[in-house]
Order: sequence, then structure tokens, then C-alpha cells
Amino acid sequence: MNTLISIIGPTASGKTSLALELAEKFGCPILSCDSRQFYREMPIGTAAPSLEEQRRARHYFVGHIGVEEPYSIGAYEKDALEKIQELFKMHSTLVLVGGSMMYEKAVIQGLHPLPAANAQNQEKLLALWQKEGLGALQNLLHSLDPIYSSKVDLQNPRRLLRAIDLIWQTGQSYTSLLKQTRPQRDFRVVRIGMQLERQLLYERIEQRVDQMIAQGLLGEVEALLPYRELQALNTVGYRELFPYLLGETTLKHAVEEIKKNTRRFAKRQLTWYRGEEDIHWVTPPQTFFNAQKILENLRIG
Repeated sequence: MNTLISIIGPTASGKTSLALELAEKFGCPILSCDSRQFYREMPIGTAAPSLEEQRRARHYFVGHIGVEEPYSIGAYEKDALEKIQELFKMHSTLVLVGGSMMYEKAVIQGLHPLPAANAQNQEKLLALWQKEGLGALQNLLHSLDPIYSSKVDLQNPRRLLRAIDLIWQTGQSYTSLLKQTRPQRDFRVVRIGMQLERQLLYERIEQRVDQMIAQGLLGEVEALLPYRELQALNTVGYRELFPYLLGETTLKHAVEEIKKNTRRFAKRQLTWYRGEEDIHWVTPPQTFFNAQKILENLRIG
């Protein structure tokens, strides 16, 4: 059976490096499920694979759309599955990598046949947001589904609106809805997770942010200032620098906010992955060696 190896884990944990090593071992391409690396204007702030890394292995779904182009998780699932089926005609093993948890789930398990948005619910929630702010939506979701509230990106109003709407429509928690039966895939999935000691992970996050600044993140964000209201730009590394560029804060404060919010995002990722039961965890420094052993035990490669 064809095999999709999915490399997951928190931001700055070394997913790209392991994905490249495995892609070279199997002579196969890499598919990204990082929902922010999709945008061609955002390579620095999303830590997209460099040109050198993309020369080592062919990458798909990296920089393939612009920030103004609408692109949903449903569209990604469709596009990714079509590409996977196409690539399986040439390769028996493929590598998927990224830290966008729902996008990985869409590929390996499929989206749920959930109801469409309810116009009345959306109207009520938008009014609440406009009147009382994002915190009101965050508090409401927490009261309805504290488990999902601890995992979701609380700065993403679209996710909050969708979850609350579905809870109201179905009378079930969003967490329980996510556990419902999904369509079966006709390929095997092996999930390998990157596991780092918390302090080391936070140190790597701080180093990565400093490196991004040195690589020109500020210029990248400045070029995107006219698009700052777009959902694609509601992203750590961008939303913190917009106030600096508008003269509302200092660069030092903005950079510290990026580091703080990236640590928070990594914590949410870890909380999400702790609820998963089919992840094979590997730990540096022998990450590739350990991953190889896992794959050998599963008779892959």
C-alpha cells in the first residue's frame, strides 16, 4: 500500500529538516500542510523552505497562492488529495509536513460533513464581536467547549465563529463533532512527531524570530501593510509588526510580542497533539535515525 509520512510537531521543532532527510531517503517530493506557507508573499515570517531546501526535494503547496486569493481548508483538502493521487503513480512513499493541525487532519482523515453556516447565528456572533470585541467570542467558545477552546487559535475570529455556530446548530460540542466518522483514505498514514524539551523549544523559537528579523522580516511585513486586514495576515510575526510600522509601538516591543505569541502557538500545538493516539514521537539529536527505525519496524522503505 502507498504510504504518506506526516511530519508534525510544534513550530521551530525541526520538522523541515526531518522531512528533507526522509524525502531524500525515499527520493520523493514533500507536500506542505502549513496554511501560511501557501502564500507567496510571506516566505520569511512563515519559515517557508528556502530555495536551497526546495532544490533538495520538490515541494508542493509552498508559495502557490497570493494573500488576496481566497483559499479554504476544503479547497486545500481537494487539491492536496488530487496531488497525492497523482504523485503516488510515481512514488510509493510521500512526505507531508506542517504545523497547521486541521490542515493535516483534512489530508489524512478528511473533513467532516458538517452543516453550512447559519446566517442568523453568524449575524448574532458578528454583532457580539463588533460590540464587545474578540474576547467575547473567546469567552463564549470557552463556556461552550473548553477543550476545543484550549486548542484553537483564539486570535482567528473565523475559527471561533464557525465553532460556536456549529455548537448552536447541533447542540453538540465542537470537540465531539470533530470525532465523528470521516471518509477512509486509500493510503497508509504514518505520523512522526517532533518532541523537544519545553525550554529547548522556546530557545529555538526565540532564535528563529531573531533570524527572521535578520533575514528581512520587517521589509516583508512592510510590503504587506496595505493588506493587513486580510485573514492571511492575521498571523504571528505579521500582526505584531503592523502596529510598529504604523508608529503605535517600538520595534523591541513588537519583536518580544512575536516571541511570546509564537510560544503560545507552540503550546496550543502541543495541547492538540497530546490528544492524538497514533503519533510516533522522535527526539533530537538522533531524530532521523529514530525515524528510520520506526519506518523499518513498520516495514516501510
